Amino acid sequence: MTRKLLAGALVVAAGSAALLAALVRGPAPDAASAASHREAPLISLDPAADITDFFMFRSYQPGNADKVVLVMNVQPGEEPSAGPNYYNFDPSVRYSFGIDNDRDGRKDVALDFRFRTEIRGVVDALGLPLSYVGNVPPGSGSIIPPITKLDGPGSEGLGLRQSYTVTMTRPGPGKSTRSQTLADDLIAVPSNVGPRTMPNYDALAAQGIHDLGNGVRVFAGQRQDPFYIDLGAVFDTLNLRALPPIHTALQDTADNVNTFGVDMLSGFNVHTIAIELPASMLTADAKSAATTTQPKLGGYAYTSRPNVRVRSHPRKDKHVVQVQRLANPLVNEVLIATKEKDRWNMLDPEEELDFVDYYLNPRLALALELVFGVPAAKANRTDLVNALLKYSPGDFGHSELLRLDLSVAPRPLAQQRRLTVLAGDNAGWPNGRRPRDDVTDVAIRLVGGPNYIAARAADGVNVDDAPLPNTFPFIAAPADGRDRSPTPHINP
Repeated sequence: MTRKLLAGALVVAAGSAALLAALVRGPAPDAASAASHREAPLISLDPAADITDFFMFRSYQPGNADKVVLVMNVQPGEEPSAGPNYYNFDPSVRYSFGIDNDRDGRKDVALDFRFRTEIRGVVDALGLPLSYVGNVPPGSGSIIPPITKLDGPGSEGLGLRQSYTVTMTRPGPGKSTRSQTLADDLIAVPSNVGPRTMPNYDALAAQGIHDLGNGVRVFAGQRQDPFYIDLGAVFDTLNLRALPPIHTALQDTADNVNTFGVDMLSGFNVHTIAIELPASMLTADAKSAATTTQPKLGGYAYTSRPNVRVRSHPRKDKHVVQVQRLANPLVNEVLIATKEKDRWNMLDPEEELDFVDYYLNPRLALALELVFGVPAAKANRTDLVNALLKYSPGDFGHSELLRLDLSVAPRPLAQQRRLTVLAGDNAGWPNGRRPRDDVTDVAIRLVGGPNYIAARAADGVNVDDAPLPNTFPFIAAPADGRDRSPTPHINP
């Protein structure tokens, strides 16, 4: 199709400008962005610290609407059969969530996860070259049962085992901080090796959901990558698989099939850290322990390493230094210039004024216009600044946070709409972000502007390859190493 015909197809609908205004200024919550896989040069060399996705939402598990769920996925592109040394968390990395509960753009609550690794069981006793063994029949006199437990009988073959500590930190009087260990020596769920070694992986993983009391639950272990995108097509200079790359009204409602795109992350896993806790634990004022009336939280995930391992870092006075942050994911991937990406990862969210030009003049919008020949909103995008960097347009500060309006009730999983506010579902992104939300399509339309909203611009991938659960930790079980699908799923 010629550019002239494509431009004709992308007609600005009368209501599209109003819809864009509703996305970034109106009654719907403020906007966010998409997902993060290898989005900066240095972090692409450090997958254990590379955050692929950050989710923050009110729990939609029945009976848990008073809880907030924070999920961080790391280790992009885990190939399930990658033995004998399967994927794990890195004990030298501190994995953290930061929460701003007073609208100043700075974190008031920090939740830190630190991991330890041990070699144990028959793997240690027999000096075996494998991390996980199980279901070994009698032969040499040694019988090794399948791995059915994280600890005790049934865990003998769980040779490489990780445990972790969860710590919550809040500001104290003056400039002091108060830290509380929520849990220690919790066992993480191992990678899904295969049906012989781990014959009931779901039951094994369920043991990794730890109830800490007071309404707090945590999980750490391997899960299926919930992000869905035609990754190769998008980064092949927007070489999408349909021209024009648009959805019809019928395709927009096709929430359960991929219409023309290929989910390039299908069959791959990630490592997940998830915590569910009462919203009051996050909204409470740090000094008085009183719950604020402010219904909005700002959140982000970040990873840190000992500063002796980080080169050319601007913060040398810390015991650990931040190596990545993630709130509104596609920000660093498609908004921030390549020459700035590593520095962006190292700075805190409230320092986003340094990068505000990339929001005012988004280069992604320019790329959309150059490739498709359709006018995009590529200059003076104060709407993006207000949506991504502020709680409200009148704020003076600029902080890149994912914002969650706690006054909006959660929707059950079966009632969630992948296009969120574009489909009348204000309980999803940009009001926080749920695993189901199709942030790729919404982001393309939001950054492209009214023409791309009117045309229903999309990558043609509408659903992940694994059904999502409606219970904590809300991410599907990982593909196993023996029987994984070797090619991306292409749904009809």
